[in-house]
Amino acid sequence: MAQNIYIAGVEQGSGKSAIVLTLMELLSGETSKLGFFRPLIHQNVKQDKLIRLVIDRYHLKLSPESMYGCSADVARELLASNRYDELLKIILRKYKSLESQCDRILCAGPNFNKEQLSMETDFNADVANNLGCLLIPILRGDSRNVNAIIDATVSYRQSLKDHDCDILAVFINGVDERIIKELTDYFKQQDIEYPVYLVPTVAALEKPTISDIVNELNAKVLRGDNECLKRDVLNYKVAAMQVPHFLDHLEEGDLVITPGDRSDIILASLMAHKSTNYPQISGLLLSGKQEPDPQITQLISGISKLPFTVLGVASDTFTTAINVTGVQATLDPANERKIAAALGAVEKSIDIPALKVKMASTYSTRVTPIMFEYELIQRAKAELQHIVLPEGQDERILRAAEILILRGVAKLTLLGDEEAIRQKIQLLGLHLNEINIISPLKSPLRKQYAECYFKLRQHKGINYEMAFDTLSDSSYFGTMMVHLNDADGMVSGAIHTTQHTIRPAFQIIKTKPGTSIVSSVFFMCLEDRVLIYGDCAINPEPNAQQLADIAVSSAETALLFHIAPRIAMLSYSTGESGQGQAVNKVREAVRLSREQRPDLKLEGPIQYDAAIDVGVAKTKLPDSDVAGQANVFIFPDLNTGNNTYKAVQRTSGAVAIGPVLQGLNKPVNDLSRGCTVTDIVNTVAITAVQAQINGVDE
Repeated sequence: MAQNIYIAGVEQGSGKSAIVLTLMELLSGETSKLGFFRPLIHQNVKQDKLIRLVIDRYHLKLSPESMYGCSADVARELLASNRYDELLKIILRKYKSLESQCDRILCAGPNFNKEQLSMETDFNADVANNLGCLLIPILRGDSRNVNAIIDATVSYRQSLKDHDCDILAVFINGVDERIIKELTDYFKQQDIEYPVYLVPTVAALEKPTISDIVNELNAKVLRGDNECLKRDVLNYKVAAMQVPHFLDHLEEGDLVITPGDRSDIILASLMAHKSTNYPQISGLLLSGKQEPDPQITQLISGISKLPFTVLGVASDTFTTAINVTGVQATLDPANERKIAAALGAVEKSIDIPALKVKMASTYSTRVTPIMFEYELIQRAKAELQHIVLPEGQDERILRAAEILILRGVAKLTLLGDEEAIRQKIQLLGLHLNEINIISPLKSPLRKQYAECYFKLRQHKGINYEMAFDTLSDSSYFGTMMVHLNDADGMVSGAIHTTQHTIRPAFQIIKTKPGTSIVSSVFFMCLEDRVLIYGDCAINPEPNAQQLADIAVSSAETALLFHIAPRIAMLSYSTGESGQGQAVNKVREAVRLSREQRPDLKLEGPIQYDAAIDVGVAKTKLPDSDVAGQANVFIFPDLNTGNNTYKAVQRTSGAVAIGPVLQGLNKPVNDLSRGCTVTDIVNTVAITAVQAQINGVDE
């Protein structure tokens, strides 16, 4: 039985949430039945921000009531009557109930106020010991020099001596990057049986968002969408002066606080946001329970997409300013950017393989979507690849690019008009200042690429002028970047059709030696497993040999992503029960596949129900080691495959990642035009992993 983990913030402001998320990411890659537990909550469980964050992000099917031990009110009563042991027993009972539903549990200790800090170490140590957990203490590093951090660490170790806790690791969070090396050298020289991880200060995590302001001040959102609510508040400005002086004091990321009747400040804020001569503010907070004049409200309502949020509160300007300065930054499940920044900072600071070795692990071999996505991101990060995104002006692409860079998943290049893309990045408030952007129309690479394309396609009647014109197209330009090793892979299709994405790849990159056909798969992320569907996007009517090649390619793709393939060659009949041209084609494809790869577990012809359902399989193919357990499904034609994947996606709520192309010399992958930011992130990560393997093959 694997030991569970208990994270304890040793001091106020230790930044426990970021460490909790990182460990949840790590453990979600180890087990399909992951639980989260808090021994104490200080408010109603539905208001506990950390429990809500974990449930929302990791889609835990556990009830919130099962995820905490005791309320603070009950704990106070027990402690006041000297019944500390009873408190620990209540927590233990709740924990054991949750443990029976989970393979692993991550626990997060309570947040103590200043008056309660004296009992924090004792309480967390006692709970961790009674729950049989490995302890991860988190110390605060911000505003401390080297000696202060060392003293705090030594002091905490001394305080734990009486408890004899099993410590997995110690985190010191928010350390000034300038002293990390000195501290690292110090801890390496100490005789400590556990690692000490130093997490640097991340500015993006220290600043609250507009959403934090709304929640803490109970502010009314007068105008603004969900994306505007995610913007960081870098500074606060009380606008009590005239417009010219107000503009002189504006800074990037300001939350402007002003009475609701200051029409001049409201209009100046709108104009400043549109002007490239002034910094971009984060929002406008109107005080005094005064909404703008009707004419101003009408003017604002006519702006189709307001560039920032307009909020309103009842308190006066002075009180509002005081309240705002007390708002603390939190991690919100809807703010993927901030979560990505937190995960990126912590993951970069720890030795994940070494930490895994230190944790005893017992987990299911089933690959769930969370496990799949975790492993995918970690593998992509292990060896950074350069991925080109031809649709650089699409908002979803830009938002995905920010998350990918914050997580350190890949090096990216955007294609498109650089000025237009930079303006859009600024308008969206994204942190992509350092991202590489190439305009195919203006790039000096265009001539070189056109010459190469001309040589590749002159036998098709293409002359140099035609090639030069073709290379103005971002899909062709991006494909040529991959072909000439200026990039490792390409992802497109958010705007362009599948044909527009893959045609250049067919012409330029071409198929791998020994591969007769380029095909595709979708990773179908169901609630409790990941299935592979092929081919649902490329080949309308594959013959038997092509179907066999698709099966083999799909098996290789499954193995690439650590899924042991059990392949079902689908048809309208199972085994020897049916006859006809369509089923005979599948039967021949099965023969050819087995001849080509006798090592693969493969069954067919087989119906979908017999392939996926153990009960049906016992009746139709009782002796098969694939039937009822298949995870790679090969459809006989595009009509069947495309309709099936969409039906499963829409009726089951499955996430369909793909189409992922297979059989090309270098990785190029397509997106659905209805893709989400998450789809793009996953597809880029898949492309990066493909590129890693491609680099090894070369």
